[in-house]
Amino acid sequence: MYISRAMEESVRTISRAFPVLLLTGARQVGKTTVLKHIAEPERRYVTLDDPLQRQLATEDPALFVQRFPAPVLIDEIQYPIEIKWMV
Repeated sequence: MYISRAMEESVRTISRAFPVLLLTGARQVGKTTVLKHIAEPERRYVTLDDPLQRQLATEDPALFVQRFPAPVLIDEIQYPIEIKWMV
């Protein structure tokens, strides 16, 4: 069951005015769910949770953009950073 969010119309409006939209927020609050729900049918979805896609984006960003031309929804996952303390 999808729960509509108040921000949906704002995201649509901003998307029409600007070529790039960055949506940030806390983990597991539905950012990707909202964007996938309101995305146009022709918009592709790419997740950088896929190690091969993440590697391509990191090592050859020009090829990544060629492979996934606009309109595209790029879902970037954040991995925890391991901090090693030296005492």
